[in-house]
Amino acid sequence: MVTALPPWQMVRILGLSVSPGSQENTVNGSASGSLVGRAMGAALLNVDTYEAVEADRSATAQAGIVVGIVAIASAIGASGSGAGGMVGAIVSAFVGWLIWAGVTNLVGTKLFGGTADWGELLRTLGFAQAPGVLLVLGVIPILGFLVNVVVGIWVLIAGIVAIRQALDFGTGKAILTAVVSLILVVIARVVIETIFGVGALI
Repeated sequence: MVTALPPWQMVRILGLSVSPGSQENTVNGSASGSLVGRAMGAALLNVDTYEAVEADRSATAQAGIVVGIVAIASAIGASGSGAGGMVGAIVSAFVGWLIWAGVTNLVGTKLFGGTADWGELLRTLGFAQAPGVLLVLGVIPILGFLVNVVVGIWVLIAGIVAIRQALDFGTGKAILTAVVSLILVVIARVVIETIFGVGALI
């Protein structure tokens, strides 16, 4: 049985086979409709939380809110951006989220035999970004770099858990799906930037 892990132990979950129904929900509200509870559960890699948001179609809006909040936190942490910078960061974050979920869905279902739809990946991957709220601390000069590294690894692991739970296959396939999807997204970005001569929003 795997319970929600504290951040410093989160890597351990990737080596375990978890039965969603066997995990105790240790984050109040994480498997219910609470946005804050679900965000906390997702950040703590609570499998029940990912299963709940995968199945709850109404949670797509909540996932979008998480993506937007993380985008604002990242913009503030990166350079203390004004309103214009935040708008750009939010637009970029939403476009990236939509494309990332779509590519991941195609790769996971077509190449690795997973079972999911675009909406399920949108919800789980959106909530997987929850640790990114800590990127706001990047505005602190000495702490900024360390925060970015830790949060980047944390979000990556959460994303793999999100992919695994949404597509209903093992951790190995989830990692492969993430890697292949990332390569495809990077290629798409390079092509867009080459054709249009501007930075892509993905």
